[in-house]
Amino acid sequence: MFQSLSEKLANAFKKFKSKGKLTEADIKAGMREIKLALLEADVNYKVVTSFIKTVSARAVGTEVLESLLPAQQIVKIVNEELTALMGTTQAKLTISPKPPTVIMMVGLQGAGKTTHAAKLAGMYKKQGKRPLLAACDIYRPAAIKQLQILGEQLDIPVFTLGDQTSPVKIAKEAVKYADMKGYDMVFVDTAGRLHIDEELMAELQSIKENVSPTEILLTIDAMIGQDAVNVASHFNDLLDITGVILTKLDGDTRGGAALSVRYVTGKPIKFIGTGEKLDNIEAFYPDRMASRILGMGDILSLIEKAEQAYDEKKAKDLEEKIRKQQFTLDDYLDQFAQLRSMGDLNQIAAMIPGMKPGALKDAQIDEKALGRTEAIIKSMTPAEKNDPSIINGSRKKRIANGSGTSVEEVNKLLKQFDQIQKLMKQFTKPGKRGNMFGKKGFPF
Repeated sequence: MFQSLSEKLANAFKKFKSKGKLTEADIKAGMREIKLALLEADVNYKVVTSFIKTVSARAVGTEVLESLLPAQQIVKIVNEELTALMGTTQAKLTISPKPPTVIMMVGLQGAGKTTHAAKLAGMYKKQGKRPLLAACDIYRPAAIKQLQILGEQLDIPVFTLGDQTSPVKIAKEAVKYADMKGYDMVFVDTAGRLHIDEELMAELQSIKENVSPTEILLTIDAMIGQDAVNVASHFNDLLDITGVILTKLDGDTRGGAALSVRYVTGKPIKFIGTGEKLDNIEAFYPDRMASRILGMGDILSLIEKAEQAYDEKKAKDLEEKIRKQQFTLDDYLDQFAQLRSMGDLNQIAAMIPGMKPGALKDAQIDEKALGRTEAIIKSMTPAEKNDPSIINGSRKKRIANGSGTSVEEVNKLLKQFDQIQKLMKQFTKPGKRGNMFGKKGFPF
């Protein structure tokens, strides 16, 4: 995410750091580098011009020129202005005081609209809401089926009248159904097109007039760069959108869309899609994103990811087991599951302050290896999982056969687990009883 832009800005800042005191000429030269970095990141030209003008005006002031650490002041100013550019504060989804809250999803075909309608519904279901998905895309082959499959995976009902009824009627009936059955949120999945056309817009305007949505969220593929601005402007002019969801942000190394959309439309980015899994969606925080872009990390998001992946009761139980040296192979497997649920390692690394962008570019959690580990542990008896020392040669053969692995892989797992146990013993010795993983970390 934003790797290319982060690296270019880091190089631009080096021009400031190499000098003890800065002159206006130094600042002008540095600003030229920052401008080039933003343009190469596919940020809209008007946005870049305005941004550089604002940062330059602040940079030639006394807070920089008379500072003992002028380079740090420049980074601070850029951070603040990037945050302002993207919206300053988090823009939350508006919840209607009279249910149901109707969320109308719009956008071009291929931007991930259907998937993100489901992702959003899943996010709010976790928060205690009762969402309903409405299948109003009657044109794209299998669009209704796709939404039904996603709804089934999330255990969220999908309202459909098939593909022979008008989308306007489907949307109206979905809202009535939600009101009657007690669903407090309706996510209306509308049809997209490969390009913007009058027919699409007329249909969307009709849906808007008939269901009076609380929110109209435009789904944009972050990787289309400059085109994102044109798409956002056109949809906003015709529908008066209330917010934007940027999808495929995990594949966007530039960042042009994220830095341009709000400035051009005046409408906030509310959510970002960060991967293919149904839980790969995050609320958009401008200050946190600015920190990530500048390589300053995002500790708050990292903590939130850990909290979502780890439940407090399990944390307490685990701490107690470690203290009593009762950590078993079942616990070991559970920790891997928690780590896997936190997502892509490179995204996690980007949240750590000082971590070089792309430091874990090719690092992935090996799903196949985790699958083998799970199979090996599940092929053991309860006694073996609680006390691996009883696993002799014949038991290893049985476990390997039962898990479809080899004795060598069983040995490797047992060795890893033995090392973990030894490490834990060190942390439970008198005087070293601090929790080795902090409050929500993982024991490896």
